[in-house]
Order: sequence, then C-alpha cells, then structure tokens
Amino acid sequence: MLSQSTLDRIDRISSDFQLSFGKLNEEQLNFKPNEKTWSIAQNIDHLITINQTYYPIFDGLVGGHYSAPIHGKLSFLVKFFGRFILQSVRPDRRQKIKTFPIWEPSNSEVNDVLKKLELHHQELKQKIASIEPFLGKKTVIHSPASRKIVYTLDKALDIICTHEERHLVQANELKEKHLK
Repeated sequence: MLSQSTLDRIDRISSDFQLSFGKLNEEQLNFKPNEKTWSIAQNIDHLITINQTYYPIFDGLVGGHYSAPIHGKLSFLVKFFGRFILQSVRPDRRQKIKTFPIWEPSNSEVNDVLKKLELHHQELKQKIASIEPFLGKKTVIHSPASRKIVYTLDKALDIICTHEERHLVQANELKEKHLK
C-alpha cells in the first residue's frame, strides 16, 4: 500500500511534535523573539492551514470532479515543479522562504495547538487513505496556492511531510535558542 509509508511518516512527525513541545505551556508555545519570527504555535498553525488547502483537491479526485490544468500534461513541468517545491521545503535548507498569503499563520495566540495538530493529523491520514486509488499512477494535481504549479499527487504527499519536518526543525531551533 503506497500511502502506508506516508501514514507512518505522519505518525512519526506527530509524535515528534508531541515529544518536543508537549511539556511547554501556552505562553511558551506562543513566544516570539521578534515580529519576523513565528512562534512554535504559529509554525504548527501554518502546517494545519497549508495541509487543509489540499483537501478540496483530494475531495475532487475522490468525487470524480477534479481536473488538472492542461499544462499538467507536460511531464517536464510536472517534474520540475515537484522537484523544486520539494527541494525548497527540505529541513536542511537554511534559506527562508516567504509563504503565500493564504498559508500565513494566525497573528494572534494559538491555543491548544498540539491537540489541534493531533486531530488534524488524524483527519489528514483519512484524506490520504481516501486518495489511495490515485497514488502510484502519476496523477497530476495543482498546488493549492496556484493552478500554474503542477506536480504529482505522490510528490504532494512527500512535500506535505517534508514541509512538516522542516517546521519541526525550525520550531525546535526556536525552543533551543529561547526557551531553555
């Protein structure tokens, strides 16, 4: 089953967030050293927000009413965008990237964010299980941020998990620097 490794990866990421931040209080989770740096809670809120923007695409696939943009038939574009996006969200990439406005985290304090992440991961895993028939078949989707950006569904799941791992690293760096 192709999605099982993704589901296992999400479980591991979820566990890592709980282990890293489960003992922090709301004030610590929402601590921001400056206006340009996201808090741990904002990092997590951003992940939930971005992942949920994939749901209409997943639901469209399952419901049979999703159609990829016409340029999704150009395999060189699909491969280029998939590799580019995945590379840009890797945890070891030190360069910060400005996110699309639709994916900005809340500017206010985020409460119960770890519980929200846990519930979100359960929902995400259900969505992934529902798209299992489309995995491994080079199904092309567009990015929730822009129909101009296309990549495979399998690559989208890799992007989602890798992006979560990146923000786990960022949140841990914030904790180590400021919340000892």
